[in-house]
Amino acid sequence: DWSSDVCSSDLGDFLVAQAVPYLIVGGLGYLQYQQQGAVGKYNQAVQNRNAEIAKQEAAQIDKQLETDLGRFDNQYAQLQGKTQVSIAKSGVSDEGTARRIARANAEQAELDRETMKYNAAVNKISKLETANYYQIQGQVARNTARAAQLQTITSTGTSLLGMSGYGKIS
Repeated sequence: DWSSDVCSSDLGDFLVAQAVPYLIVGGLGYLQYQQQGAVGKYNQAVQNRNAEIAKQEAAQIDKQLETDLGRFDNQYAQLQGKTQVSIAKSGVSDEGTARRIARANAEQAELDRETMKYNAAVNKISKLETANYYQIQGQVARNTARAAQLQTITSTGTSLLGMSGYGKIS
């Protein structure tokens, strides 16, 4: 029957027309939810990468300290050798002033070594704290995105309920 086909088609068109606003609001809410999640994950990944770089820099400080201490020890050995040669050339005995100079040089060298180790330790701790800070910032970014997602779900749900008339208080 021709009239039932027309009525069925009109009813279908009417239902689709009624559903379109709900689909748009729901679809946009879903897209916003997905985008917020992606932004949160991206920001967390950036901060985690920054943390990894800071950890690598902390490890590099130890390697640099080893290199610096080796270079320092070589320079100190050369200084000792030059000092001993100068003392021997001058004909001065290896006692008294010469011995005090050698002891003072050795004490200063040890103090310099310890200062280098201390500075490296402080720099390393600073880099590790920076890495921890970046990791926390990454977690904050992710949690901020989750909060935004929750807000989007709530807002979208409220909009859909309001559109349907169920959200109205009588």
